[in-house]
Parts: sequence; structure tokens; C-alpha cells
Amino acid sequence: MRLLLLLLFINTSLLAQSLPQTFTTAKSTAEAGFSADRLKRLDTWLQELIDKDIAPNAVTFVAHRGKIVHYKAFGYSNLAKKTPLKRDDLYRIASQSKAITTATLMTLYEEEKFLLDDPISKYIPAFKNPKVLVTYDKKDPVGGSYETRPAKSEITIRQLLSHNAGIPYEHPLDQRAEFKIPFFNSTAPDKLEDVINKLATRPLLRDPGTDSTGAGFTYGLNIDILGRLIEILSGKPFDVAMRERVLEPLGMTDTYFYLPDNKASRLVELYSKSSMDKPLTVHTNEGYRNFVISGAKTFFSGGAGLVSSVEDYAKFCQMMLNGGTFNNKRILGRKTVEMMLRNQIGTAEVWDRKDKFGLGFQLITENSHYGDQATPGSFTWGGMYCSEFTIDPKEELILLIFTNVHPYAYYGDFVKKFRIAVYQALE
Repeated sequence: MRLLLLLLFINTSLLAQSLPQTFTTAKSTAEAGFSADRLKRLDTWLQELIDKDIAPNAVTFVAHRGKIVHYKAFGYSNLAKKTPLKRDDLYRIASQSKAITTATLMTLYEEEKFLLDDPISKYIPAFKNPKVLVTYDKKDPVGGSYETRPAKSEITIRQLLSHNAGIPYEHPLDQRAEFKIPFFNSTAPDKLEDVINKLATRPLLRDPGTDSTGAGFTYGLNIDILGRLIEILSGKPFDVAMRERVLEPLGMTDTYFYLPDNKASRLVELYSKSSMDKPLTVHTNEGYRNFVISGAKTFFSGGAGLVSSVEDYAKFCQMMLNGGTFNNKRILGRKTVEMMLRNQIGTAEVWDRKDKFGLGFQLITENSHYGDQATPGSFTWGGMYCSEFTIDPKEELILLIFTNVHPYAYYGDFVKKFRIAVYQALE
């Protein structure tokens, strides 16, 4: 028995040591398990996007078993100035913030601070006795009448993590004064506590949980609520808790809610391309463009507020691929990561993608209409400004591509064709 335990300990130790804790550049494409000739298709395609005014820029990061296969910058961070994009330029990552917020919360879960099926009202009383919207005046949603009914159950933390609580982004009543809140970012002096308490008064669009019809994925402001929960459970401001628990241990020195002055010049410009026959133009929403470098800088959106570099975010992806460890720091336990990657929405699906959702991540299934060649069991998510990651545990592969265009008529093709180009070159 002692010999068996010793061998088990040795095998476990060797496994932990074999997980890549830093990125190293592959000596050759072949060494990393890729075809050099086939991978050139990725470069050709991305350069064509720049040349044809389909994308202003793109930065990629592909790592196989910790070895960097493709890490390149294409195009311009500022089209008017023709400023060449650099690999470490900074991007608005929008909903990719959700995964980092989720990981931050799960560090508190491992400290026994909460249970997944606890009602959120246990910690944020404003969510007690939620209501569901029944009818409203569609001709006058701002000033007209509306009706609600009591929800069938309380909202749980598990439901918030899996977008299974009936809380949307766009709400029929969200322009009414009593419900109006920032939901992507804010340059006003908003505070997370005030915003979330106000959100709690807004009626849900459906009952929390998955019903018999399979309804159970309502994408929205769930993770912003959990940012406030992190503040309550940790006793620290949300941005501080995230930095101490995830960003600093992973060496993510370029990920922020608000950029320091000495890094502001690295923020890429934000563009729009609403249809393929229109040129790229600078985004007209000053808040979207500049919220990370101007304004009050008091609102921390765990659902959409971060800015990062592609290599910084790759460290987070590798940590998840490694089962919770990177940079010789353990952020989450291996079994916690495994649990996060189990389906949490029952028979429901992520939009029309035929995929499931775990705790913070879309889970690619055998029936996926989105994941392309990614192995079932891979997990992914992206941001509205057009950035995305895919993590493939079976292939020990992470793929990231960033640009900043919104709205973007080419968004779906951009992220999917990138993934196709990487997988077709894998030997």
C-alpha cells in the first residue's frame, strides 16, 4: 500500500511538473505539431482582410502544449495615422471579462465563502422575491404601464454563472428611469453597488432555471452581479480582489478595468463596419471608445469592462487548460475547473449554436454549429468588440484572435475562419 501511494504521489507530481508554466516559442512549426505550409494560409487570409479594408488589424496567439505556434500582429492600431499594430497593443475585450470574473469568484467558492445553489439574495438582499415581466406597453415602454408576477423561485449563484436566471442585456423597460443602468461600461461616477441594487428591481424576462421547454439561456448582466458578490465576500473592491486573486499571480500585467496613463497610448482605436459594403469608420460612441482611459473610472463591469493584450489573456487560457495552474501559481483546484466545464443549463442551448454552457464558458458539443473542428469538450467565449478564445483540452491547444470593430458585419466569419485556419494546419 505504501509503495502504491508513493507511486501515485510521484505520478501526480510528474504530471504537475509537465504542465507548461511559461510560454516558450517553438523552435519550428513542425516541432509544435503544425504544418508550416498550411499555417501560411492564416497569414495570407489575415493580410487580405487588412488590404481589403475588412479588418483594421488582428493579433493572434496560438500555443500547443505551451509552445507558441503563431503570435503575430497584422494591420494598424490607428488607420488614420497608419500606426503599425504591435503584438502587445491593448484591446477592449468586453465579454471575455466574464471568464476572469468567474475565476475570481470561484477562488472564493474554494474558500467556502458560498455554495453554488445559494440564492443571491442571501448576500445582496435587493434580489429577494424577484418578479417576472408579464406584459408592458410596447408603444410606450418608457412611460407606459407594465405588469409583473412573482418568480417561481429565487435566483441562485449557479444560475447567474450560467446565464440561466432570466436576466438579459437588452430589456424592454431598460430606458425607464427606475431601471436605467450602464451595462457595458460607464464614464459617469457610477458605483457597482448602486448599479446592482438598481438592477435587482428590474423584472426578469422569465423564471430562473431551465423549464420543460428547454428555455434556460438568457445572456445578460449576470456576471456584473457576481462582481458585486466578489466585493461582498472578499471585503475588497472588485478590481482589487481580481488583481490579487487572478491577474497578479498569473503575471497578467496588461489587464485592467482602467488603463494607467503610461499604457493609454497602446489602446487600439475602435472601428465600426455595419455591412460588408461599408468602409471601416471610427466608432461614434465616445464611451465605447474611451471608457478605459477617460471619465470617472469608478464602475467595474465584470461582464464587459476589461482591456487586455492577447498574450496576457493567453496566460489565463493556459491556466484553465492546465486545470487551474500557470506561472507556478495555482489559481483554482483541478476538480473546480472540471466542474466549471460541465453543462449547467440542462436541455437549453446557447442561442443557435447547439452548444451548452458551464460556469463562465460555452461548451462545444458533438452537435456544435459553432465550434468547427474544435474537439467536443473544448470551451470558448468572445467579446462584442470582436475578440475570442478557444481552449481545446484534448489537443492541449489555445487559440486567441483580437480586433476591435463594433458593430462588425464580418464578426462571425472573422472568429470562425481563424479557428478553421489554425485547426487545418494541425498535424
